[in-house]
Amino acid sequence: MTPLEVLQQYWGYDSFRPMQEDIIREALEGRDVLAILPTGGGKSVCFQVPGLLREGVALVITPLIALMKDQVQNLKERGIKALAIHAGMDRREVDLALNNAAYGDYKFLYLSPERLQTQLFQSYLDVLRVSYIVVDEAHCISQWGYDFRPSYLQIGALRKRVDAPVIALTATATPLVARDIMEKMGFAGPNLLQAGFERPNLSYIVRKTQDKIGQIRSICEGVSGSGIVYVRSRSRAQEMAAALSAAGVSASYYHAGLGAQTRADRQEDWKAGRTRVMVCTNAFGMGIDKPDVRFVVHADLPDSPEAYFQEAGRAGRDGLESFAVLLWNGTDRQRLNQLEQVSFPTLAYIEDIYEKVHVFFQIPYDTGMGRMLKFDLAAFCKQFKLQQSPAYYAVKYLEREGHWTLAEDMDIQTRIGIDVPRQALNDVILPDPAMAVVLEALMRMYTGIFSYAVPIDEEAVARRCGVTSASLRQLLYQLSINHIVRYIPADHATVLLLHHDRLRPGNVQLSPKRYEMLRSTWRERVQTMLDYVEEADECRSQFLLRYFGQVESAPCGKCDLCRSGAARPVELADALKAWISARSGEYSLKELRAAFGTAEDSYLEVLRSLIDRGEVPAYRENR
Repeated sequence: MTPLEVLQQYWGYDSFRPMQEDIIREALEGRDVLAILPTGGGKSVCFQVPGLLREGVALVITPLIALMKDQVQNLKERGIKALAIHAGMDRREVDLALNNAAYGDYKFLYLSPERLQTQLFQSYLDVLRVSYIVVDEAHCISQWGYDFRPSYLQIGALRKRVDAPVIALTATATPLVARDIMEKMGFAGPNLLQAGFERPNLSYIVRKTQDKIGQIRSICEGVSGSGIVYVRSRSRAQEMAAALSAAGVSASYYHAGLGAQTRADRQEDWKAGRTRVMVCTNAFGMGIDKPDVRFVVHADLPDSPEAYFQEAGRAGRDGLESFAVLLWNGTDRQRLNQLEQVSFPTLAYIEDIYEKVHVFFQIPYDTGMGRMLKFDLAAFCKQFKLQQSPAYYAVKYLEREGHWTLAEDMDIQTRIGIDVPRQALNDVILPDPAMAVVLEALMRMYTGIFSYAVPIDEEAVARRCGVTSASLRQLLYQLSINHIVRYIPADHATVLLLHHDRLRPGNVQLSPKRYEMLRSTWRERVQTMLDYVEEADECRSQFLLRYFGQVESAPCGKCDLCRSGAARPVELADALKAWISARSGEYSLKELRAAFGTAEDSYLEVLRSLIDRGEVPAYRENR
């Protein structure tokens, strides 16, 4: 089958989106490829089509558990065999999934980057016929990326054992980050395919205002259709949704602290149009494909262009006129300045938090590796009389240094372990005959239940026992207070996964050089956002595109500066010099075309003049 035939058979589309076919062709020819596609650009098709055409199973590495589950479900609905391994699964479940991936004719195995270094995963590498190593959110591998994750560095080690091409995908990568991605993943040579980031239907608007609620109400009145309002905190999401509802706007709120079912219901109501405006934190939006969002409002100034561009890009995916509005005032500048101090506590404080976390969970020195701990930040801070914000960022920094993984607001399955030995169960007097039915079902459905607490599917057990889920939970509770089972109810919690045994004081690895680099790059991103709202005198679209390395673009004609006549176009010579400087003077014609497009005549003459005058170095020959 051809790629187009696969697309037609499984997705029902008659043609590919821009750049998709080029990326698929590179992958099918066995070359490593980094694809930078804007939000909504159809990244998943770029690896799913070649994954179906090539023998073996594609390893899809992604940090987004919710997105992982959604994509696996979507593939199954299309008749494609796919699996997922994520936090919250026990060893038996992971072992079964890996066994199926190795011997069960599956085409896609989704897994979190933390799984790459586990002994169980490593033990299967020799029997997994890997077709591709797919890296989603690939900017996470770069220390220069806005969301660097140390676990992504394991991909480089994986390449030494698995002879398969890499398909790396991201929506947000500057030229510096793109180069770092290809280097860290061991590309044989640079191979960057980047779609144009222009959104001709999207108007970028910046407004300085003290009355943000009033501005949002005006937007809701003046623009038809559904919208998203991003805010910085959970409490602010709830307050703003209430204010909009009181003003007659159909609004709801969403953040990671809500229960799984509540989040799913609210998301579905918004997607179906029953709720018009979703007020939310950045927990909302990943993997949501709603094409008719007419406006995205940022009610608080984001701290990075990457986050802003990705979130604003969720408007107008259907190609119709839409608006990305950023509201700000002096309080936002003050908040960002304060946030730097909170986000980067001292290294001494960070090491103290490392010690206190282990004390909190009563973990002795030289033990603890692999433990999964339910982490209540509020309770932790209360016990040690700490402020929550700096403590949280200290925990996050320790994650960046590879000491643990923080899985925030994770849905944890109900777990059951039978405490009474199997041979003694017949002698146990049960107060309710239904308890015997439940125990029999559990023993038949879950091996190992006498050895440890295993995750169970409450609905499946309830169906087998002929009772409701609520009745099952009551029976399990009664069995637990009679000391027959260990009952750990389903929960929604933040979990810490420890990567090594507790280290003694003075042995906690905290790199001062990395700390200063992260603080410096954070400050640069904040300054870029401040320049965007305060200093920009060029088209808003051109400003953002240039940040991501696309220096050849026309004024959009639609943003607030273009419409007011305040925007000036970026000079091509300045744009070329900025792009080459960002790459430390190392570039080729192939990379130049990826950034500027294929219409060479528009920039080669200017480039040659710059080279002749010695203002930029000459390009390398294409490889």
